[in-house]
Amino acid sequence: METTQQPLEWDHFPEQILQLADQLVKEGRELDDLVASTVDNASFKNTIAPIAHLENVQARISNQITFYQHVSASKELRDASNEADKRLREFSIESGLRQDVYKAIHAVYENELDKLEGEDKRFLEKLHRQYERNGLNKPENVRDQIKNLKQKLSTYALEFSKNLGEETEHIWFTKEELDGVPEDVVAQFEQDNGKYKMTFKYPDLFPVLKYAKNPETRKRAFVDDQNKVKENGPLLKQAVETRAELAKLLGYENFSEYILEERMAKTPKTVMDFLVDLRDKLKPLGKQEIKSLGEMKLKDTGNSEYYVWDHRYYHNKMLEEQYQVDEKQISEYFPLKQTIERMLAIYEKIFQLKFKQVENPKTWHSEVQQFSVWKTDSKEEFVGYLYFDLHPREGKYGHAANFGLAPGYIDVKTGKQVYPSTSLVCNFTRDLAKKPSLLKHDEVVTFFHELGHGIHDLLGETKYARFHGTSVSWDFVEMPSQLLEYFCWSKNQLKFLSGHYETGEALPDNLIDSLIKSKNVNGALFNLRQLHFGLFDMSLHTSVDGKVDMDGLWNDLREEVALVKNGGQTTTGYASFGHLMGGYASGYYGYLWSQVFAADIFYTKFKEDPFNVKSGLEYRRKVLEKGGSQEEMDLLVDLLGRNPSSDAFLQELGLQKASG
Repeated sequence: METTQQPLEWDHFPEQILQLADQLVKEGRELDDLVASTVDNASFKNTIAPIAHLENVQARISNQITFYQHVSASKELRDASNEADKRLREFSIESGLRQDVYKAIHAVYENELDKLEGEDKRFLEKLHRQYERNGLNKPENVRDQIKNLKQKLSTYALEFSKNLGEETEHIWFTKEELDGVPEDVVAQFEQDNGKYKMTFKYPDLFPVLKYAKNPETRKRAFVDDQNKVKENGPLLKQAVETRAELAKLLGYENFSEYILEERMAKTPKTVMDFLVDLRDKLKPLGKQEIKSLGEMKLKDTGNSEYYVWDHRYYHNKMLEEQYQVDEKQISEYFPLKQTIERMLAIYEKIFQLKFKQVENPKTWHSEVQQFSVWKTDSKEEFVGYLYFDLHPREGKYGHAANFGLAPGYIDVKTGKQVYPSTSLVCNFTRDLAKKPSLLKHDEVVTFFHELGHGIHDLLGETKYARFHGTSVSWDFVEMPSQLLEYFCWSKNQLKFLSGHYETGEALPDNLIDSLIKSKNVNGALFNLRQLHFGLFDMSLHTSVDGKVDMDGLWNDLREEVALVKNGGQTTTGYASFGHLMGGYASGYYGYLWSQVFAADIFYTKFKEDPFNVKSGLEYRRKVLEKGGSQEEMDLLVDLLGRNPSSDAFLQELGLQKASG
C-alpha cells in the first residue's frame, strides 16, 4: 500500500521553531492587511477564501511546532516551542481585534451569506461571529472597555493557575494517624521527628482519603485540602464579576449566555434543565447508595452519619469486600504490546480500517511508534498517520491526551485532499527485565478513550481545517472518546483484548464478572458530585452581576446535590477548582452532556453486538467524518433517527429501563 502523502518531518531545531512562528505571524499580518484592503469590493472569493486557505496551511505548521513543548526530550526545543505558542497566541488576539478586517468580513456576510451553502456558509458564519464576540461591532469606547476586561481576566487566570501550581501546603501526621495507608505510600512521605508529611498532591492525598482508618485523619486531609490556596477565592470572585460585566458589554444577559451561544447546548436554560432533570432522576438512587455506605460505617464505628471525607474510604472498602476486584491480578492479562495489537484490531473491525506500523519511523523520540492508517470498506484508501508516544520521560506531558498534529482539508488551489496526522501521548510503565509493561484496567480504558479522540481526528473529511476531526463544540468533543470506553466493559471485548503475559490465557469469567459489576458501584453518587460542580459553575455564570455568595453556594449545593454531609465545616473548595479558570467556565456540564450521548449511541447501536460493522460504518460516516462541519445535534439525530435521550445513561447506572 503506497501512501499518497509523506509523513511530517521531526528534525526542527530551536531557532527554526521561532523563525517558523515569526513567519506565520508575518503571513497572518500580511493577510489581514490584504483582507482589510478589499472592504469596498469584498467577496467570498477575494476575502474569505484567502483566510480559509491560510488557516488550512498554517494549522499544520503551528500544531507541530507548538507540540514539541509537550514531548521533546530537549529542554531548548521545549522552551522554543512554548515561546512559539506564546507568540502565536498573542498574534491571534491582536488579529481578532482588527476593526478593518472585521469590516471586510462583515461586508461579505451582509452581501453573500444567503447565497452560500454547506461548509462555505458555516465558515463565514463562524468567522463573522468570532469577530462580533470580540466586540468589533461595538463603538470604540466599548471596544476599549472589552479589551481591558479581557486583559484582567487573563491576569486572574494566570495568577490562579500559578498559585495552584506552586501550592506547597501540607499536614504532618503521626504513624498511628496514618493506620491503614499502604506502607509503600507512607514510605514516600517526608519524615521529621516521627511525623509524616502529606502534601495535597494526588499521589499523597488520595491514598490517605482512601485507606486511613481514622476518620479524624480523613477529615483533616479533606478539609485542609479543600481550604488550600486561600488567595484564589478572591481571584475567582473577581473573575466571575468581570465575566458578567464583559457579557453585558457584548450585549448578553449573563456570561453563560455568551459562552453557550457557541456550544451545542446553545442556551443556559437548556443546560440548567438538563442538569436539574438529571439531579432529580439520580437523587433517589444516590440516597440508596448513601444508605448502604452508611450501614458499612455503622458496623465499623457505631455511627451511620456519612460525611464527605468518608466517601473514598467506604467506596473502596465496598469494592474490596463486595466485588473482589484485584487490580494487580487483572493487569497481568493486559501486557502493553499485545493490548495495542488487539485494541487496533477492534478499531479495524468496527470502523473498517487498517493500521500499518511504519518501520524505523522518523519521529520526535526513538520510543515513538508510527502507523499509516487506511480505510478498507470499499477500496483501500489512505486516511492519515497515527503516532503513539506511550512512556514517561523527563519534561514530557504527564497525563494522557490526544494531540492533533496536522488537520486534514481540501486544498483550495489544487482541489486535492490533504491528510491528517495525530498523536496519542500517554505515560504507561516500560517493560522490565523479567516482566512486560502491564496495563491496569483503568489504563486500558484511558487508551481506548484517547484513541477515540485519535480516530475522530483521523477520519474527518471536511473542506476546511477549521472543521476537521475533533474541531467540534466543546460540549461534544468528549462524546466519541467516551463512547469507545464502553468497549472495555463488554465481556466479549475483554475476552478478545486480554491474554496473560505468561500463559496467553484470556481473562477468566469470574474476574470479568467482578470487574463489570464494579463499573457503576456508587455511580449515582459519582454523577451527583459532577452535578454539584456543574450546578455551582452555572449558578456563578448565570448571575447577572456575578456577585454570588460562593461559600454558601459551594457548601449548600454539596449537601443538597451530592448528598454528603459537610459536618458543619465550611470549605472553600472552589478556590482550587481549576476548571472554572481554565476554559470550562459555564462548561463543566459538558462532561455529563457528552456522556449521555455516548451512552445513547452505545446502547442503540453497539450494546447487542459491539463488533457490529454496519453500526460502526454508519457512525463513522454520519458522525466522525463530518467533524465540526454541521450542527452536532443534527449529526446525532441523523444517526439515531430520533432526538437523543438520557434513558441509556440512567439504565447504565441501574435506574430505569431504556427504550429503543
